[in-house]
Amino acid sequence: MQMKRLWKQFRELTKDENFMHIIENIEVIVAKVLSICMLVVIAVAIADLMTFIFRELLSPKYGGFYKTLFQVFGLFLNVLIALEILENITGYLKKHVLQVELVIVTSLIAVARKIIILDLDKVKGLDIIGLGLAILSLSISYLIIRSNSKSRSS
Repeated sequence: MQMKRLWKQFRELTKDENFMHIIENIEVIVAKVLSICMLVVIAVAIADLMTFIFRELLSPKYGGFYKTLFQVFGLFLNVLIALEILENITGYLKKHVLQVELVIVTSLIAVARKIIILDLDKVKGLDIIGLGLAILSLSISYLIIRSNSKSRSS
């Protein structure tokens, strides 16, 4: 009798509708945990940025400002990338859909960060071509997604 009832409950839980509901609940929990983790990452990134600014910019070494400035830009962009990722996660929590446009923008910021902090003395030409192709591909993708979303809203 007990086994029969357990089997019936198991079959009820594994029906497509119920199973998808369980999966959706797990996705929401994971997204919330990721949001909290991303908030911690953002707080640490801001603390790192502030520490770096106070340590490096307020007591500059002669001739080091140029290099330090690009490191500051890189740290700022790290925070912006983290904020964009948090926006992706919260957007998913609100709409239960991954927003491709936000993912592409986040990727563009990440590649731009890489280019800004790039040390041209240590990089090969092929790496620069690769970054250029990445930006071109992401830009074209962004234009396609953007024009698609505009035509749908019209």
